[in-house]
Amino acid sequence: MRDLATEFEVERSHLMAVAYRMLGSRAEAEDAVQETWLRYAAALADPVARAEIRDLRGWLTTTAGRICLDVLRSARVRREAYPGQWLPEPLVSRLPDSGPDPSEVAARSDEVSMALLVVLERLTPEQRVAFVLHDVFAVPFDEIATTLGTTAEAARQLASRARRAVADGPAKHTADLAEQRRLVAAFFAAVESGDIEKLLTVLAPDAVMIGDGGGVFPAAGRPLAGATEVARFLLGLNRVVDRDMRVARAVPVLVNGALGVQVDGEWKDGQPIRMVMSLAFADGRVTGIFNQLSPAKVAAVPALPADVGAWPPEF
Repeated sequence: MRDLATEFEVERSHLMAVAYRMLGSRAEAEDAVQETWLRYAAALADPVARAEIRDLRGWLTTTAGRICLDVLRSARVRREAYPGQWLPEPLVSRLPDSGPDPSEVAARSDEVSMALLVVLERLTPEQRVAFVLHDVFAVPFDEIATTLGTTAEAARQLASRARRAVADGPAKHTADLAEQRRLVAAFFAAVESGDIEKLLTVLAPDAVMIGDGGGVFPAAGRPLAGATEVARFLLGLNRVVDRDMRVARAVPVLVNGALGVQVDGEWKDGQPIRMVMSLAFADGRVTGIFNQLSPAKVAAVPALPADVGAWPPEF
């Protein structure tokens, strides 16, 4: 008798990667993977459906894609009513004290950057599914067409439009981790200096900044665009932190595989706050800053130990 659970568990991490790229939410991705398991078990109980599963990974991937498409279509309505800007849920991992190990960096090479996830949010559900399945996971267009209920040529066009949108995204992210360390250190030094001219030398001219407060914490009501607007906001935010926070501890972390910062703090009124800041880098400048403050979206991020971190963070 086939061990269904074992066969499925072999593919679980792959399916989570597919679903997270499509949905930008770990909780929604887990739900989609669980629904994929239920459909797999039901298919194996049906001799006709079971005979159609010739390539297990391919079948599971397209099934997960179909489930994610339905979620994306319904999520669009929810996100339009979301309070403020919506950012994906970050995937946060600690940096070893001695710096990233090359093998660990290689293992994280398939992680999707926050900059890319933000661009994917601008696509239609159909474009996003076509792009993720084809460009990231190499699913053939005829299989994607079945997922989308369209033709292979239409699926190809959807992926092509998505590819152009990704290429035109403002927050480019191309720097390796060594350059990211240098740029993040320069970025925080410039913010702490309070010198806008110094900060402008670190930011790309078309830098963007998006904050997601989840309706709980104040954040800019729209994306900030352009180095000057972003710089002014950052300097104002730093003054608020200095004035209104009793405790602010920060450490460098990896956010979706790129260097960022986790901040655990407490306002003077006693309200705790956790922020995960993700950055994008290209051509020696910071191109994007993504502040995730929504308590629901940082709930899975482990708290910093009480004796770890200081403000400003050290790199």
